[in-house]
Amino acid sequence: GFLNLQGVALMGLYLLGFLAALFSAWLMKIILKAREKSYFIMELPTYKMPRWDHVGLTIFEKVKAFVFEAGKVIVAISIVLWVLASYGPGDAMQRAEAGARRANPALSGSALENRIAAQKLENSYAGHFGKFIEPVIRPLGYDWKIGIALITSFAAREVFVGTVSTIYSLGGDADDAATIKERMRKEVNPRTGGPMYTPALAFSLLIFYAFAMQCMSTVAVVYRETNGWRWPLIQLVYMTALAYLSAWGVYTLLK
Repeated sequence: GFLNLQGVALMGLYLLGFLAALFSAWLMKIILKAREKSYFIMELPTYKMPRWDHVGLTIFEKVKAFVFEAGKVIVAISIVLWVLASYGPGDAMQRAEAGARRANPALSGSALENRIAAQKLENSYAGHFGKFIEPVIRPLGYDWKIGIALITSFAAREVFVGTVSTIYSLGGDADDAATIKERMRKEVNPRTGGPMYTPALAFSLLIFYAFAMQCMSTVAVVYRETNGWRWPLIQLVYMTALAYLSAWGVYTLLK
């Protein structure tokens, strides 16, 4: 039709997030009772053209505050995610590379490197953790491969696509887009014998990412604004629980 389905889906997720924010605000109003009423009174100045030196100074101060306060949390989480995805227990990574070379003697160049990267990711700490949490995420329709992508995408949601590409032994070229779709279409669910990536799983993933706090920058900013870990952790637990239950409900209804 005249409407782009991707655009409609994205707009729907934004509206869903807006409604969820209203619900969360209403819920917090009930749970967190105010001890006393407060009034915010602000006298607005007359609107004038800003002085550019003041604009530059304000930008500098805000950027500096983000880099030196939220930035240290982002760097710390980035290092942890990098270690989880780049290293494994014992000599697991060396054995994974050797196994990939033995299993693909006819491959060379980037094709072989992609297979090696996929084997290394599966045998990394992130891969082991993805398999460890598989029983927990299985009710959502996810397997260990999606579990790995959920872990690495805490850096940013966009990382999910790159992680899935790595798992399916693909590089970062645009020509691989059709290939990854074909491989995902042929993926078989070992428990049902049917396709792994069904519409139910797709909607479950969309709903999960609509509600989940899968963004370390958000955690870092909340930490900076509240000057502590209490509210970032509360927000992380609440939003993850909301995402899990919502994704489970959608998958259960549509499967």
